[in-house]
Amino acid sequence: MTSPAEPPIGGASSGQRRLKLLAVTACPTGIAHTYMAAEKLSQAAESLGIDMKVETQGSIGAENVLSDNDVRDADGIIIAADKDVDRSRFVGKRVLSVGVSEGISHPERLIEQVQSAPVHGGGGGGGSAEPLSGGGGGGGRERSVAYKALMNGVSYMIPFVVVGGLLIAISLSLGGHTDPKGGLVIPDGSFWMHVNQIGVIGFTLMVPILSGYIAYAIGDRPALVPGMIGGWIANTGELYDSKAGAGFIGAIVTGFLAGYLVLWIKKVKVPKFVQPIMPIIVIPIVATTALGLFFIYVIGKPISWVFEHLTDWLSGMTGTSAILLGAILGLMIAFDMGGPVNKTAFLFGAGLIATGNQTVMGMCAAAIPVMPLGQGLATLIRKRLYTEQERETGLASLFMGFFGISEGAIPFAAARPAQVIPANMLGGAVAGAVAGLASVKDAVPHGGPIVAVLGAVGGVPMFFVAIAIGSVVTALTTVTLVDLSERKRRGAPLVDVPGGPEPVLAGVGAGTGGAAVAAGALQKTPSASPAAASPAPEPAGEVLSGYLSEQTVKVRLAAGEKEAAIREMAELLATTGKVNDVEELVRTALRRETQGTTGLGEEIAIPHAKTDAVDSPIVGFARSAEGIEWGALDGTKAKLIFMISVPEAAAGDEHLRILALLSRKLMDTGFRERLEAAPDDAAILDVLREVR
Repeated sequence: MTSPAEPPIGGASSGQRRLKLLAVTACPTGIAHTYMAAEKLSQAAESLGIDMKVETQGSIGAENVLSDNDVRDADGIIIAADKDVDRSRFVGKRVLSVGVSEGISHPERLIEQVQSAPVHGGGGGGGSAEPLSGGGGGGGRERSVAYKALMNGVSYMIPFVVVGGLLIAISLSLGGHTDPKGGLVIPDGSFWMHVNQIGVIGFTLMVPILSGYIAYAIGDRPALVPGMIGGWIANTGELYDSKAGAGFIGAIVTGFLAGYLVLWIKKVKVPKFVQPIMPIIVIPIVATTALGLFFIYVIGKPISWVFEHLTDWLSGMTGTSAILLGAILGLMIAFDMGGPVNKTAFLFGAGLIATGNQTVMGMCAAAIPVMPLGQGLATLIRKRLYTEQERETGLASLFMGFFGISEGAIPFAAARPAQVIPANMLGGAVAGAVAGLASVKDAVPHGGPIVAVLGAVGGVPMFFVAIAIGSVVTALTTVTLVDLSERKRRGAPLVDVPGGPEPVLAGVGAGTGGAAVAAGALQKTPSASPAAASPAPEPAGEVLSGYLSEQTVKVRLAAGEKEAAIREMAELLATTGKVNDVEELVRTALRRETQGTTGLGEEIAIPHAKTDAVDSPIVGFARSAEGIEWGALDGTKAKLIFMISVPEAAAGDEHLRILALLSRKLMDTGFRERLEAAPDDAAILDVLREVR
């Protein structure tokens, strides 16, 4: 007799019900691949005589959502996704987890494999589906998993940074006063003290949240507790005899350790009766205990040693050049923003105030706000380098910088450590050196412009000059390093480009442009609109809601390679008068290509750009007789090329709806054949009117 957890394999036969499968498709951008995979899986299931319902988690919201009844009656679930998908609703069901490209390229194979996939919900031998896994392999895939996990942690951390930081800043500005011993202090028991304490709670949770959600993205729910507790331990230096915790850098370490430790434990074979308690009891307890003790006894001791010896080293430098000491203190303040190196420099300066030496604290005070001010300024200088959420975080970072809250820059450093941390350190060193040169003094153990406003700083003009110069250096260095990194990745010439990687069309912060995720993460999913659920028919004469016209159709492209084709398409769109800067449109579209190819396979490419180089949404279509190499998942050259461009402030999700419909329709072989065979512009428009 077959158990419910092990349904019969195959489609319908005499006396046997039809196999019922479910699927979830999703990709970081939630635009084309999501819907192409859904269409391919549906077509394959229909051809095999299998019932299938597919939920799409796209940029216009989750559609065709799987109900509890759907899951209860399902014989298996296919998750074809390149982002985290909640698997808790699939406990007790066979779950196959792969990348979204597998759903497009091999739908029949997935349908066959899911029928013998492991049952989700157990640890070890239970074979629960692992998040961010499947679909490819090798070092590139592992780096992609690590990046998505990091961006997932950053995206969940950002609200805690913003809320905690702003509440602390507001309470200090409205309820605080300077005190030689305590810095900026708020009277005990006052209203503003309570506001401050609420903010401190937000900041305290920031580091464990970062660690926990990095771990969650790697090891699913069993990794959440060890990740968060590990992050708390990393941030609590008293547990391993250090005056300062490891800060956000320690949280990143514990997050990855917890995630991969849980994945390793899941592979351990356990008796069947133990499997149900593995994810809720055994794995969290074992992983939390092992990680906590490992950090306290193995990682924590070197951190304590570093703190102690850095303090001794700084004590021996008090008689050296003020410029050199200021630069060193600035480097240390900017390195880990609340970690052991930062705290060593801060406590060194604060401790000398009581001896009458206020110049060392003056150097530290000038460096403290440089990181949040510099990163906030960078989001204003080069807006296109940052996602919308990062730009909002940048404004909050500027506010926190004014109040000397260096942690406002942590989301940027966690998302792009290789670019942001060196930029922060350079700016901090410059600010510290200028303050040392000018003999700036600070009478309280706090930093930022606020201490000067409240009268605790000696040499106020040069104090502000030091902060301003350091912040500008940090901002310019940051955007330069990010630009160089992106151009190096795509092999583009090192020429000036006003803006960096463009946020993907949906504005969800995927790819290398920022914390997505974080990616990553940064995966906001608005509710599906009525238009998305029930698209209205195209008015007579309109194609793709009027975004595409005969003027933006080209029967034959002259270009033979991708960059030239994008340029030719941009020039085609410019004939409508809706493009105000062709060069910027081309650059933006090419930057989007560096975040992941828009070659969708099946001889299709849909390059797209969200940029103010266009005044309103516009779509173009062209054919290439020989095909253009576009890096497609299936290796085919692009012959059918659509280019979609929308302004930054494009209202609503209409353009996303059109792209989703277009992606689905392009999976119809007959539709593609008609599009390829259409003899002229008018015939092409007639075929495209089928997209609705």
